[in-house]
Amino acid sequence: MLQYTLSFPEPHTHLFHVELELGDPDPAGVMLSLPVWIPGSYLVREFARHIVRLEAEQGGSALPVRKVDKHRWQLMPEADAGSVRIRYQVYAYDLSVRGAYLDQFRAFFNGTSVFLAVLGREQESCRVDIRLPVQCAHWQIATGLRPLAAGGYEAYDYDELIDCPVEIAQFQRLSFKACDVPHEFILSGAVCEDAERLVADVKAICEYQIRFWGAPAPFSSYHFLTMVTADGYGGLEHRNSTALLCSRQDLPQPHETARKQSYRQLLGLISHEYFHTWLVKRIKPMEFVPYDLAQENYTRQLWLFEGVTSYYDDLLLLRSGLITADEYLETLSQTITAVWRNPGSAVQTLEEASLDAWIKYYRQDENSPNSLVSYYTKGALVALCTDLLIRKHSGGTRSLDDVMRALWLHYGQTGLGVPPGAFEQLATQQAGEDLSAFFELALRSSHELPLRELLAEQGIEWQQRQALNQADKGGWLERLPEPRAGLGIKVEAVPEGLKVVQVPSGSAAERAGLAAGDVIMAVENHKVGGESQLQFPSARQGEGMLVHAFRRNQLHCLVVVLQCQPELTIGLRSASGLVFLGMGLSDQMKNQP
Repeated sequence: MLQYTLSFPEPHTHLFHVELELGDPDPAGVMLSLPVWIPGSYLVREFARHIVRLEAEQGGSALPVRKVDKHRWQLMPEADAGSVRIRYQVYAYDLSVRGAYLDQFRAFFNGTSVFLAVLGREQESCRVDIRLPVQCAHWQIATGLRPLAAGGYEAYDYDELIDCPVEIAQFQRLSFKACDVPHEFILSGAVCEDAERLVADVKAICEYQIRFWGAPAPFSSYHFLTMVTADGYGGLEHRNSTALLCSRQDLPQPHETARKQSYRQLLGLISHEYFHTWLVKRIKPMEFVPYDLAQENYTRQLWLFEGVTSYYDDLLLLRSGLITADEYLETLSQTITAVWRNPGSAVQTLEEASLDAWIKYYRQDENSPNSLVSYYTKGALVALCTDLLIRKHSGGTRSLDDVMRALWLHYGQTGLGVPPGAFEQLATQQAGEDLSAFFELALRSSHELPLRELLAEQGIEWQQRQALNQADKGGWLERLPEPRAGLGIKVEAVPEGLKVVQVPSGSAAERAGLAAGDVIMAVENHKVGGESQLQFPSARQGEGMLVHAFRRNQLHCLVVVLQCQPELTIGLRSASGLVFLGMGLSDQMKNQP
């Protein structure tokens, strides 16, 4: 067993102190390493850069440590000289779900940030002792690691050790059971005043998903580790827990009679990360079995693992009764709008986006919307199309649900990785019709998906219009806006004027030479102070507008030839109540006379 001891005697310094006791060290040499990325977030993050100091001793004497490369260290222990103790410090001030954080109010870490691996001994069990300083003695600990009767925590191996994040703070702990499995919802940074509603809604999500995949759940307990901040949002899945970041305004309040939009978004995030417990944590792409945490792990299948999850996260809220059919359609409208407005959707394929996640999706710049597609949003739309095609060709007797359960049976329960093309083959089997042409179009081309036609077959009306403003993310309007011309850019207000954030390919602004980072000061010699001043309802397409803008403190005068704003905002509505998606097929059959 490998013994880790973690302490933080001075939390305000943001330094975790870690000690690793290594029994029976190999006199031929010991190699230590820290992962360079964390599963679920596909970017090389170089966690070893936060190690401040590393030293070792054996038998009371210092043992030389040689750094081999960016994330590995080598020791040469003496034979028969006893255990080796490795001590190091980790700087932890990353307020995200991916790294480690420490101050005088809270401690949080993922094992990938703080626990060194002993190469060749990753299969050994690990024990972790966490020592709280006197000033933090009242803090609590929450983690998916197994508590030991004698104190401390245990993991079966290094893989489990780094897949169970730890929250340490004075937090709110909400406990409940879903399908007889203990769950805990941990809130740091704020107290949920309507804890009863939060617990009831999260329990509904968990119970539906456990039954969706088939009981029993593949874990004995589950933790939602939630940090509440002023404006945070995000999540990262783990085998029996998830790390969440949300805003205080997202939490439900006792006086709210309905579920507000921000709370529905939080429930969607919870649903998304919980669904990952099966799809990506246990049903993995073949390229991730096993993970290689020393370098990028390339796969063309992230559209499946993130996109299908993004499809089901809100759909299962609808099936659980937590959102209405109209609310679901509004969310789906916004997903379609996000893909349609993104010029990169016509440039990059989903398989390319999956492969390039390591260098593109997690490293976006001002040109990213013009060059890449989100495997989350477009992947969700591919899942929707697949679901509708299976239902159509099977005469309503099969759905995407059956594909997911087949994936669980063939890959999740066996530990085998999903090979490329397996999802497509299972979908074809469930449809009873060859879907290869659809997948060729959806995954390996950048052509438009047949969404409009498939939704129309289900009685869903499609509205295509101009956006009202930048805040308009999509949805049905009873009254369409009047057509207007404009610059076609995304801006944000700054003291000097309007800063250009994004210039879509082919827009009037791009043709005139405006670029991201430019600060527009005036249009037609009038000072601008708000986004509305870049909208010209009375202007005609082809009319020129004089724009004054600063670029790197140099004033430029440009003439922008206005173009009619593109109709890339989508709205959906249905008079039938979305029964075809609102319930699983088994639910529908229960309700049949």
